[in-house]
Amino acid sequence: MTTTTAGTTMTTTTGTTTEPSPRRRLSGAFSVRTRITVVITLLASLAMAGAGLLVYVLEAARVERQTIEQIDQETAEFRELQRGDDPETGEPFTSADRLLRLFIQRNVPDDDEMLVIYPPGTGRPTARTPGSYGDTLLDEDRYAEAVADLTDTGGTSVLNDFEPYGETWVTVLPVLEEDSPEPGALVIVNFLDDERSEISNTIRTYTIVAVLSLGLIVLLAGTQSGRLLAPLRTLRDTAEDIGTTDLSRRIPERGNDDITALTRTVNTMLDRLEHGFGAQRQFLDDAGHELKTPLTVLRGHLELLDASDTEDVEETRALLLEEIDRMSRLVGDLILLAKADRPDFTRVRPVGVGSLTRGVLARARGLGDRAWRDDGTATDALVSADSQRLTQALLQLADNAVKHTGPGDVVAVGSDADEDRVRLWVRDTGDGVPDADRERIFQRFGRSTVRDGDEGFGLGLSIVSAIVAAHHGTVHVEDAEPRGSRFVLTLPRAVVPAHAADESPVLPPPSTRSAAPSTTEEHPWPAS
Repeated sequence: MTTTTAGTTMTTTTGTTTEPSPRRRLSGAFSVRTRITVVITLLASLAMAGAGLLVYVLEAARVERQTIEQIDQETAEFRELQRGDDPETGEPFTSADRLLRLFIQRNVPDDDEMLVIYPPGTGRPTARTPGSYGDTLLDEDRYAEAVADLTDTGGTSVLNDFEPYGETWVTVLPVLEEDSPEPGALVIVNFLDDERSEISNTIRTYTIVAVLSLGLIVLLAGTQSGRLLAPLRTLRDTAEDIGTTDLSRRIPERGNDDITALTRTVNTMLDRLEHGFGAQRQFLDDAGHELKTPLTVLRGHLELLDASDTEDVEETRALLLEEIDRMSRLVGDLILLAKADRPDFTRVRPVGVGSLTRGVLARARGLGDRAWRDDGTATDALVSADSQRLTQALLQLADNAVKHTGPGDVVAVGSDADEDRVRLWVRDTGDGVPDADRERIFQRFGRSTVRDGDEGFGLGLSIVSAIVAAHHGTVHVEDAEPRGSRFVLTLPRAVVPAHAADESPVLPPPSTRSAAPSTTEEHPWPAS
């Protein structure tokens, strides 16, 4: 749309906003691999920084502790010498100057330590042990003030920011002499700067090693996270490539970790999706194929209908109603098969097999003039089942048996059970099923040889198969004795208390039923 205002032309384009593709959105954000690498890098950095700080604090504390131990050792040695006798006279010391000089002669200080003596009454140092700074320290005002302050009382003074010596500890041990107006002193000087410099050098080296190690950690984290997340990238690529027309691709499963479990779950989901789409396409194909014929019949008769001929109208009406009934049955069967994959297709509860078998036989007697028999029932067995769905399947088998037998032929219903399984069957003495057709008859629209007048669609046994599959069971056909067929439903046996079984009648009394088939949910009669 173009708008002109005061000589200015503005062009406005109105359209649909296009959402960015998943790949484009992902490229504009941090990937999982990047986030994992960043998190590992941050954690490693914090760990290394914390370790370096802890080492620095512990080493600094060690230097101070070591200095205190040195001072205590020198003090103890001096007091021990002071309490002893003069080696030359063998008597107690009478001269403080003699005591102080003998002490520094006998002691060899550490590299970061210096001993200085102040004879009584002089106020000036007369001797010292070799030190890193020599006489320069003795001329410093801060040092002289610290010594003067502690000459009478003794103790230790810490000189911080003492240039160029760094942190310096000055410890004064007073020595009294009777004839001297001023006490003498032994001064212990400790320089902590050298030790702290060594710690700083160590931390500097540690920092360089930590940075190099951190770079290696980043490289390994990026590589390893990329390898671990490779199945997720494959999962994403596969999900983007899968469409409604191609659900056959699967994600390769490697390893035995959480990602492999996720891959297995997604593959299972794809299996269900493929099965669901396949069932949907099959349903549409089956419905289109089977509805095409009756619709063609309807159209042909309507086109040929002579509206002025009353007899023709009545015949056409009856024929069209019959075709509509067949279409309704077909649609009902197809809808039932479409529902077979839904979770709510069955409402399972404990059902007594004996009650179920007797109810099916009682209702089946109305399906035709046959010699109905009881082949025995599993009286004490239970099965977890939807009684109406299971009844519907057995009645469908009974209806098929009626279609493939004649008046007076035997049709029997029975059941038995062992420790793990329950079997229910319908047996007849009819034509039997050829071996080549025994699998095909359970497929949709699959039929074997049928008798004249059988207008079924071939959906009845596929409905039976769907109901049994929903109960986690199987169905098969086998030869009966002395002839005919036996259709057997095999279901897992339920392990529940006997009082929990549904032993109430699952069917209305035989006198209230109709022999006409129906596919409604309320009255599950055989369909096709």
